[in-house]
Amino acid sequence: MVQVLIADPIAASAQKRIEDAGFEVVVRNKDADGPISEQIKGFDCVIVRSATKITKEVLEAADTLKLIVRAGVGLDNIDLEAAEEVGVKVMNTPEAPTVSVAEMVFALMFALARNVTQADSSMKDEKWNKKLLKGTELWQKKLGIMGFGRIGKEIARRGTCLGMDVLIVKKDRPGREAECAEVGARQVSPDQLIEESDYLTVNVPLVPETEGMIGLEELKRMKETAYLINTARGGVVDEDALLKALEQDMIAGAALDVYVDEPPKNWELVKHPKLIATPHLASSTSEAQVRVGELTAEKVINEFK
Repeated sequence: MVQVLIADPIAASAQKRIEDAGFEVVVRNKDADGPISEQIKGFDCVIVRSATKITKEVLEAADTLKLIVRAGVGLDNIDLEAAEEVGVKVMNTPEAPTVSVAEMVFALMFALARNVTQADSSMKDEKWNKKLLKGTELWQKKLGIMGFGRIGKEIARRGTCLGMDVLIVKKDRPGREAECAEVGARQVSPDQLIEESDYLTVNVPLVPETEGMIGLEELKRMKETAYLINTARGGVVDEDALLKALEQDMIAGAALDVYVDEPPKNWELVKHPKLIATPHLASSTSEAQVRVGELTAEKVINEFK
C-alpha cells in the first residue's frame, strides 16, 4: 500500500480522496512527531505547502520516497537538486491559486491608491481625516507586471478591464505577441517597465536569478509617485532597500504579502506607515484551497496508479 505523509494541511476533501483511492495517509503533527527527517522513513509520497522544508538532509533520510507534491506554486522550500540526485519526483499545483493571487494584487493596489488602511485606522481612532486621505484612480495608470506566467496574465486581464496601460517585459519568443494581444498588454524594455510604471507588481518565482531583483538601484529608478506590490516571494525584493526607499520618499508606498522570514524577524519594514503588510494571504481563499487540495490529490493518485 502506498504511504502518504501530509506534512502541511490540505483540504479535508482532498485527504479523503487520497484515502478513498486506497492509499494510507498520515497527517503530520510537527509539535509531536519531531523532525521530518526522522518521520519521513517508509513513506512513498510527502505533501507539503510552504511551511515544511524538504532539504537535502530530509531527502537523504528518506528510504522509500518517490514523490514530493508541493500544494501550491513555489518550490523554494524543496531542494530540487538533491531530489533529482536521489530520483525523487517533484510536482506542484501552480494553476490552483492563480485567480486568488491576481485578485489580491488588486486588493492591495486599491488599498494603496485610496488609502484604505489609513482611513480605517483613523476612523477606529475616531478621527475624520477626509481631507488628508485623498486618493488616486487606477484608470489610465501604467501597471507594470514583472513575470508573465499564469498569475501575470490574470493580473493583465484585470488591469486592462480597469482601463490601465498594462506593461510587461519584452521577450522575443514565439507566441508572445498573441499572448499580449489576448490580455491587452504591451511589451517594453526592463528599464521602461521600472521607470514608467505607476504600479509595479512582482510575480516571479524565487530562484537565484530573481533573488533581490528589486533592489536599491531599481527603487531609485521608479517614479516618486509609484507603488510596489509583491505577492510572489519575499527574497525577490530587497527588504533593507525597500525600507530605505520608503524612508527617503523614493517611491510613494508599497504593499507586501511575502517576506524573507515568515513571520518577519525584524518588524521595522512591516510597521512603516507607507507600507501595507499582509501575512502571506494571496492564495488563502476558500476557493483556492479547495482547488489546491483537489489538484494535489489528483497528482498523487495519478502518479501511483
